[in-house]
This record gives sequence, C-alpha cells and structure tokens, in this order.
Amino acid sequence: MGVKAALPPYELGFYALMLTCALVYSLNDIFVASRDNMNRKSFRENVRSGWHYFGRKMDVADFEWVMWFSTFRNYIIFILSGHVLFAKIFSMLVPQHRSLVYMVYGVLAVRGIMGNSYLMLILSHCVVLYSISLAKKRWLCFTAGFCSLITFKVEPFNTWQNGFVTGTFDLQDVLFYGGSGFTIMRCMSFALENCEKKSGNYSPLELLKYNFYLPFFFFGPIMTFDRFHTQINIGDLSRKEKEMWDIQVRAVVPLGVIILVDVLFHFFYILTIPSDLKVVNRLSDWAVAGLAYSNLVYDWIKAAVMFGVINTISRLDHLDPPQPPKCITMLYVFAETHFDRGINDWLCKYVYDFLGENHDDIMKELMATVSTFAVTTLWLGPCKIVYIWSFCNCFGLNFELWVQKFFQMEPFAGMEAKMPEAISRRIRSLFGAANFWAIILYNVLSLNSLDFALLVAKRIFITGFPISTLSIWFVTYCGVQMIKEKERALAIEEEKAEKQKTD
Repeated sequence: MGVKAALPPYELGFYALMLTCALVYSLNDIFVASRDNMNRKSFRENVRSGWHYFGRKMDVADFEWVMWFSTFRNYIIFILSGHVLFAKIFSMLVPQHRSLVYMVYGVLAVRGIMGNSYLMLILSHCVVLYSISLAKKRWLCFTAGFCSLITFKVEPFNTWQNGFVTGTFDLQDVLFYGGSGFTIMRCMSFALENCEKKSGNYSPLELLKYNFYLPFFFFGPIMTFDRFHTQINIGDLSRKEKEMWDIQVRAVVPLGVIILVDVLFHFFYILTIPSDLKVVNRLSDWAVAGLAYSNLVYDWIKAAVMFGVINTISRLDHLDPPQPPKCITMLYVFAETHFDRGINDWLCKYVYDFLGENHDDIMKELMATVSTFAVTTLWLGPCKIVYIWSFCNCFGLNFELWVQKFFQMEPFAGMEAKMPEAISRRIRSLFGAANFWAIILYNVLSLNSLDFALLVAKRIFITGFPISTLSIWFVTYCGVQMIKEKERALAIEEEKAEKQKTD
C-alpha cells in the first residue's frame, strides 16, 4: 500500500497522547531511580559531581563524551579551528591547490598528535594498498584491505602496532584505532575505485589527499573516494543562496544538544543504571523498556553531534559529507538501521548492493547480508558480543525480507489490495512495532551488555506477559504510526516539489 495513506486527525491525536504519557511515565521512573541511587556504592565511579548550581551528581559513564567535551575540548577546538583558518586562507589564495593544503595540514596534525612512528605506520599501509590497487583486481584489493584491517583488530598484531605510538593520554587508543581503521577503509575505497578507472591509475598523491583530510581522519564519516575526489576538485567555490546561514545553524545546533545532554545527565542516569542489574530489577517494566530505548537514543545523539560538528567543517570546505544517521525514533525496519551513514554507504556500495543486486532474490540477499555483517564484524573488532550483534542484525534484516516476500504471495497480496489503505497501514504498523523492539534489543546488547539485553527481553516478553507486553507493544504501535505520518508528510512534500520542477 502507498505511503500516503491517511488516518483521521483524532486517531493520530490519540496516538500522540498515548505515546507522550507513556514516555513521561517511563522517564519519571528512571528519574526516581536515579535520585534514589545517586550515592549507591556501585555508582560511585560513574556518577560524580556535576554542575554545582544543579545540586546533583552527573552521569559520566561514557568516557568518550566526557573526554570530547571537557578534558580535550580545547585541544579539539584549537586543531579544527586551525584547519578552518588554513582552509579559508588558501581557498582564497590558491583555490586550485586547496586539497593539497588540507593534506599538508592533516599530516602535520596527525604527526603532532600521535607522533612520527604512527604517521609512518599509516603511510606504510597506504603504500601497500596503493601498490596492490595498481593490479586492478577487486578480489586482491579486498583481500589486502581486510588483511590490513585484521592487523589493527586482532591480537597480537594490533598490540604490536599500538606499540609504535609514543606517549600516553586518555584518548590515545580511541585515536589510534579510529585513525587506523578509517585509513584502511578509505584505502580500500580508493583501490576499488582505481579498479573501475578505465584508463590509467589515480596518483598516490590523490590517496594521501583523500586519507589525510583531517576532519574525517580519526572519526569519519567515510566518503567514498569517487565522491570525495569529485567534490574536492570542483573549481567553482561559490555558495548557494542561504547556504552559509544553513551552515551556521548546523554549527549552533550541536552546541545546544551538548548542553542539553549534560543537563539531562544530572537527572537521568541512563548509562550507569544498566551496569547494576540489581537496580534494574527493581524498576518497573515501563522503566526498563524506557531505559533500553533511551540508551539507543543517546548513542544516536552522540553520533549526530560528532558527525554534525565534522560535517559543518567539511561543508565550509565545499564538501557534501554523509549526513548524520537517521534518528532511532524514526526507525522501524532493519534496512534503514545504522549509526554511521558513512560506513553504511561504504558497505552498500562495495558489498551489499554489489552482491545483492536489486535485493529481490532471497539467496542473493542472504549472501549479501552475511558478507556485509562479516565485514562489519571485522570493522568493529571480532569478539563475542560483536558476533552476537552481527548474527542478530543479519537475521533481522533477512527475516524482514522473508516476511515481506511471504505476504506478497497470494492470498495475502489480494487481501491487502482489497482492503482500505488506512486498514493496511494499521496492520503494517503492528508488525512495525514488533520489529521496532527487535531493533532495540539487537542493538542495546552492543551498547550496554548482553546481560542487560537479556534482562530487558525477559521483563518485557516473559515476566511482563501479557499486560506489560501488550501495553508496550500498543504504545510502540502508536509511535510507529507517528513515524508513518511523518513519512506521509515528507512524501507529499516531495511530490509537490517534483510537480513544481516539471511545471
């Protein structure tokens, strides 16, 4: 059925009311649990003094968030401001060589932060993968790239290479593995695009320009080489109307979100509570469900803020980077679930779409998804929890296709064609609500722990059955209906825009 199927306004209002009440009820339970357990012994390490005028302690369980926006905040601002300053000056003086300037600044910044040995290590991998790309064999580029990635993800190779980094600071491991992993993925993209180049080869300088663009170097997102090469060599640096205003707004929004998250961490200990299952067991089923959901929302916010800052800088450099991931509150299908749109684009272009083709054949889809999650497992670093996460999400993606194919068969297809579009939308939303919780459970285990994910599943589907199970399912159904209404509005806007273009 069409995405533009409408529901009565009073029905949508009822769904919005139910969803709002459920969220307030769940968050209130989490707030009370946070307040009552503020001084709990198991919380001492992750709940510390916050902003003094709140008079409450603050959840600091996510060390990356704390490091980015407190300890290393000034260093990050200084380094990225230097890039923006150099980029602006040389874009005006020698716009045809701006990509070279970005590369030089990136190399110097990486050397200054991580040292000469790390820089030589990265360059050695670039040289090896560039040399292999000259053979123009896709299978050879994949093999070499994955072997390089293994050396950063599997013992004892990763420890040996980590020894090349001199000095110690809190973010060293994050920067080491981030810069190294993204370097290999960029080199593989370069090699695979070189295989597609019909005449000649890209120069090694193009690879260095691509890899050492500083805003993308440590944390991504990844732009595939073909997109980056095209955009970085554009001669016309003029901007569209109101483009600078849009960039300024996008720069301010992450700052507001950072402040808001820090404020909420004084009242909702959503990261610390899951670490103590005794506390979680005392929560209501609604609070447990809200805790799992809020952890995924926070992980999306963290990714959106990080990529939002990076994307703002790259847009100042006249690039069109991958957008932040789609908000978890707008997801109810596995096919759209990802927390890094750059990695998702990379996997789709070189693995998933290449093997799955049009994604209609079940066997090809199975091979494509298994291969995609095998690469993802290697990218994340092979371990027990990653294996479980990959298996669950791979199964979810395939099961989604199997169910879709099953209901496209007769008599189901004929039955749906005869029913009103509004009824079809309601039935599909029931399935979407079940899928929504599968997405949450399959992903929360990688964000928190397997024990927490199992406890959430047990509370919602076993000990909470049937009252909590059905009531949470209904509220989720209300949420899916609100998502579908948003999709309907966007589809109507896009249709109007297309009509205006043709007129």
